[in-house]
Amino acid sequence: MPWLGLGSREKSPRRKVRAGPKGRDLGPGRGRGMLGPMNVEPKLHHIAAAVADARRARMLCTLLDGRAFTNKELASDAGITPQTASGHLAQLQAAGLVVAEKIGRNVYHRLAGDQVADMLESLGRLAPLDHLQRARMGRAGGEGDALYARSCYSHIAGRLGVAICEAMIARGLADGDHRLTGAGRGWAAAHGLTVTGRVPVQACLDWSERRPHLKGPLASSLMQKALDERWLARQEMGRALALSDAGRAGFGAMLGMEF
Repeated sequence: MPWLGLGSREKSPRRKVRAGPKGRDLGPGRGRGMLGPMNVEPKLHHIAAAVADARRARMLCTLLDGRAFTNKELASDAGITPQTASGHLAQLQAAGLVVAEKIGRNVYHRLAGDQVADMLESLGRLAPLDHLQRARMGRAGGEGDALYARSCYSHIAGRLGVAICEAMIARGLADGDHRLTGAGRGWAAAHGLTVTGRVPVQACLDWSERRPHLKGPLASSLMQKALDERWLARQEMGRALALSDAGRAGFGAMLGMEF
């Protein structure tokens, strides 16, 4: 080792400088051919890739029911093995569309929130709907069918949901912009329905009817009341809601609806 006397300096290896445009020093690893400024655009391709597979899309549509299901239940509904379903669910979780919760020995999967449900409903309005053509030909869409009544995450959709929306407007409970009126607030309180937040109810374009149904805290409270009172009944799997005789009477008394 050479002797370092007073005033002597040890030489360090020179850092290689990569020249950028117009001779600017871009620092280590920032030369020509490297990425430019960071892209701040939303990475839509991550979401698109997650929903692009028909089996994952089926699972997401099933979870639009608003309930949580196990891996085995979702696999059975999608017609695949539980092992295959696990891989698909992992992709959906990585994309932030689905969350999992362990209860006892079982792991339950559900949508990550209202924003995911809204996104899926919006995609549903753009997607081709073969079953709508069958419905228009009179081969589908009866009571007990998802086209007639279904859960849209936490509120009622389908022809019944649209009819409820139109009945509320006709009775002055909501205005033409689908906002709750003063009369509507009194009506909601009289029926024990929840009215919270700045926007307790708003329009949600129904993907099968192409007309608005209602969403928001009030709409969610109304669906829960209908389920508790057995006006509507869920199916074991899927989003269809069956309207009972008690439901016809209940909605008739509440909103003057005729069935």
